[in-house]
Amino acid sequence: MPQLPLSPGSTLGILGGGQLGRMLSQAASRLGFDVVVLDPERDSPAGRVSAHQIVAAYDDPDALTALGRAADVVTFEFENVPAASIERLADAGALVAPGPTALRVSQDRVDEKTFLNAVGAPTVAFAVVDTLDDLVVGLTELGLPALLKTRREGYDGKGQVWIHAVEDAPAALESLGGRAAILEAKATFVRELSVIAARDWDGHMTVYPLGENRHEGGVLRTTLAPAAVDEKTQVRARAIAEAILDGLDYVGVLGVELFDLGDDVLLVNEIAPRVHNTGHWTQDGCICDQFEQHIRAVTGWPLGPTTACARIEMTNLLGDEIDQWRVLSAQADERLHLYGKAEARPGRKMAHVNRVLGSV
Repeated sequence: MPQLPLSPGSTLGILGGGQLGRMLSQAASRLGFDVVVLDPERDSPAGRVSAHQIVAAYDDPDALTALGRAADVVTFEFENVPAASIERLADAGALVAPGPTALRVSQDRVDEKTFLNAVGAPTVAFAVVDTLDDLVVGLTELGLPALLKTRREGYDGKGQVWIHAVEDAPAALESLGGRAAILEAKATFVRELSVIAARDWDGHMTVYPLGENRHEGGVLRTTLAPAAVDEKTQVRARAIAEAILDGLDYVGVLGVELFDLGDDVLLVNEIAPRVHNTGHWTQDGCICDQFEQHIRAVTGWPLGPTTACARIEMTNLLGDEIDQWRVLSAQADERLHLYGKAEARPGRKMAHVNRVLGSV
């Protein structure tokens, strides 16, 4: 087990080679670390900016062994990495952060909501759905409309369907392919907020200002930060984030999506045990952004400052919107962050742009 804090020149392992892994690798490089990425896609976005990439499936035992031997600490860029892979690395003596508990909890929506309510981070009411009878009972108890989601996987609006009438229940369940599901009560919220927080190996925590998010078709379109919230809302969001971090004995950066119901009432929509799309604004709005913060946390370095130094509007560029790069790169008040993806498929996140709206 390496001694913390890791010194510059140490090696960070990242499971996942997408855009989050790419920006984590870039942040690690600025701090003097080498990076090895494990991803099944050859020439992945993260792999191309890292010292080395292992091309293999996330559950390949030989690849995991190689990653554990090469890296002084291993982290991951997204929560669909098999929890068993993280457990295998930890059992083999590798230093892994966040740990397998956080990944396991976040991969199942029932486990996630059960955990959140247990630590005092309230969610909407929900029901476990294994059969059509479960779904009908859940609709009766939670009311209509209600949102049916797969328990596992699904993101950016995928793997979920709204039910507006009981007679629509069979078709809704069938649309999820018979997978285990969760039914969630409708949340009548004023807006969606998110909070990005970090915790180190010693339990020290730090929290960024809230962001306000707007979605289109289930995909995040923009985040405005710092959000215009009162002090009570900021304090409540911080308390929720810290309760989650402590409850998971978490190390690293965590994203928490929140429903703001008004009157200082916040419900947790979901958590992401990683750096988060709604935290991209920190790259140009804070001295220490969420990617550097994650690297600092997992390598045992002191956590950086989270105070905002500018107001930012972050906008995701999807699909062929990436073709706007010439215009966007010429704007004095905008900073473009490209992900290095080869194919601009419809709805695929290709880049984001941070527009500086002024000082805070």
